[in-house]
Amino acid sequence: MLDIVVPVHDEEVDLEPSVRRLHAHLRREFPYPFRITIADNASVDRTPHIAMRLAAELPEVTALRLAEKGRGRALREAWSASGARVLAYCDVDLSTDLAALLPLVAAVLSGHSDLAIGTRLARGSRVVRGARREFISRAYNLLLRGTLGAGFSDAQCGFKAIRADVAHRLLPLVEDAGWFFDTELLVLAERSGLRIHEVPVDWVDDPDSRVEILATAIADLRGIARLGRALATGGQPLAQLRGQLGRDAGPVPGVPRGLPGQLLRFAAIGVASTLAYALLFLLLRDPAGAYAANLLALVLTAVANTAANRRLTFGVRGSAGAVGHQLQGLIVFALGLALTSGALAALHAWAPAASHAVELLVLVVANALSTLLRFVAYRAWIFRGRAA
Repeated sequence: MLDIVVPVHDEEVDLEPSVRRLHAHLRREFPYPFRITIADNASVDRTPHIAMRLAAELPEVTALRLAEKGRGRALREAWSASGARVLAYCDVDLSTDLAALLPLVAAVLSGHSDLAIGTRLARGSRVVRGARREFISRAYNLLLRGTLGAGFSDAQCGFKAIRADVAHRLLPLVEDAGWFFDTELLVLAERSGLRIHEVPVDWVDDPDSRVEILATAIADLRGIARLGRALATGGQPLAQLRGQLGRDAGPVPGVPRGLPGQLLRFAAIGVASTLAYALLFLLLRDPAGAYAANLLALVLTAVANTAANRRLTFGVRGSAGAVGHQLQGLIVFALGLALTSGALAALHAWAPAASHAVELLVLVVANALSTLLRFVAYRAWIFRGRAA
């Protein structure tokens, strides 16, 4: 019924105690036949020998050895070769409480959902981790909502299950072989009309995590750009998948549509806002001073920008919620103000005699960055799910 994969790379310390703990839990709590597959991807320590010994000793454990590194590659190989009805995986450190495993699998096994994911960001989750990882996780998922219209709350929690027939259709379309594998699989599933069930989990950060945050972040940004380009240009057979696997023929609830059109309209409004901002700054610079001119120009253009994007970019009609939208827009404006004022202060500290033209150039660049932040906030937070 269940094949749960444990992808590993150089995990000679954690592998045996974790697999024994997982095996004991499944024997004690899981009411269906199961298998644990240790998917070793190019380990150079004793990990493959430990995996083979566990497979020989425990009847429900098997070992798979890959010559190339990559968590996504390990999952693809293990899932593709499996004959189980439900395919799952968990990280070897078992940071996620195993009590959530049965609810995770049951949602898929019962036919209620096509995929199930553990989430550390839902109400009811209990998470112990440092502030840096918490910030990175929330920022990444917010970025996914703003750029790819993701409706799921936690892309990277290492605790997921999927129907085997769905996996066999989606896996050939997932290009990434590393950490972006999860995100790409979930986005394609969501855009194909599949149902993703979320299970709040208890999760304790592993202080010995081997994940290289900077390298992973860069790879994820590249993955977002590649996948976004494929979705915008029709590079994925989503209509065909929806017809074969989707639960309905209509749009996926909660997934914003028309990203290319939204980007074009937002860009046009942004150009107009930037020109208006520059004109107002120049008009107010001498009578009010640089900082006051920056503040007034930003406030006026921010209010106009929010109103224009509300109606033209995201199609929200009527006055209902308009005040709330403006208040949320002003929160984003405050972040933009901090960015532009900080850039201006840095310029004055570095070059106190900078001309008005240089001040304007620095502020325009900083304003462009705040504009990118504004689009992500509009799409993922302020106008999410409210468009007509």
